[in-house]
Amino acid sequence: MAADPRSAFRPASAELAQLLDGLATCVLWLDAEGSILHLNEPAEDLLAVSRNHAAGRSVREVLKGNAELEAVITRARAAGAQYSRRELQFEGGPAAPPRFVDLTVTPFEPPGFPGGVVVEIADVTQHQRILRENALLTQLGGSRAMVRQLAHEIKNPLGGLRGAAQLLERQLRDPGLHEYTTVIIAEADRLAALVDALLGPGQPPRKEPVNIHELVQHVGHLLAAEAPAGVSIERDYDPSLPRLRLDRNQIIQALLNLGRNAIQAVGERGRIVLRTRALTNASIGSRRYRVVASIQVEDDGPGVPAELKDTVFYPLVTGRQGGTGLGLAVAQDLISRHDGLVEFDSRPGRTVFTLLLPFDNHELGKST
Repeated sequence: MAADPRSAFRPASAELAQLLDGLATCVLWLDAEGSILHLNEPAEDLLAVSRNHAAGRSVREVLKGNAELEAVITRARAAGAQYSRRELQFEGGPAAPPRFVDLTVTPFEPPGFPGGVVVEIADVTQHQRILRENALLTQLGGSRAMVRQLAHEIKNPLGGLRGAAQLLERQLRDPGLHEYTTVIIAEADRLAALVDALLGPGQPPRKEPVNIHELVQHVGHLLAAEAPAGVSIERDYDPSLPRLRLDRNQIIQALLNLGRNAIQAVGERGRIVLRTRALTNASIGSRRYRVVASIQVEDDGPGVPAELKDTVFYPLVTGRQGGTGLGLAVAQDLISRHDGLVEFDSRPGRTVFTLLLPFDNHELGKST
């Protein structure tokens, strides 16, 4: 009968275990059969399993749902040489968002443990997120400047077109022809409103201390009035959130845009959740903050189409027939004026747009 790897491990390798526990990255020590001899504390956190529960179990069982990671480990063990892969997607469970990891598998055969390997998993999700956010901010800055320049070029001719239509309407003797000038004027007004949205607010945010939950609650009432009867609006608030210094009207508009996008996504029946949280030691782009407010708008719609995920915040980009493609772009612009960012995670059945706002340090001591 084979010896229990847990009983063999404890007396022979306490020093090795202590060494592995001192590493900041996630480490698993496997025997020749692929069973787990030991995993350190960071690995317990990443895999959501205790070392006592994992010891002696197959790594395939512990990494369930991560076939690519299993394949890399199997390949490295078969080759008997170090093997590395970068930026593999790691699934932590049905409720957890996907993470990205760098994986290194190294032969490790101390006396009494032939054929063993050490699996090192470095969580690079935060690094990937910072790179993605910086790229997004750079791209948005360039596209915003181009669109605003184009909007300025369009605005003046529109005014001339509307004025000419009004003069023509006064000269027309046949009232039946007024229908055409009315259409011209209405379309000119519609395009002017579109141009104004592209140009964004004409003034910087007028910041004042605001109870974020009163603001989100107000947005929730507005969305409930607009949503079909089969759409539920739920709230999940963190009562510990302090007041934020922000422009109330601009944040309401940003949240309304995100909420209306969710309503359009779920259709006649669905669920929308407004959620607030306080994130500690969080980053927005390359800047790190002690506390960041997270306001989420979650829906259970079909998700953002794959072909739109890289451009969803660009002006005039839309996957909906008849949409202007401005709602998300305007929301991102308004939040960027508060040194914040809107990001999203989307899969079929669950899309979350997260509005991140840094706290003003002078407001940290105040409560809601």
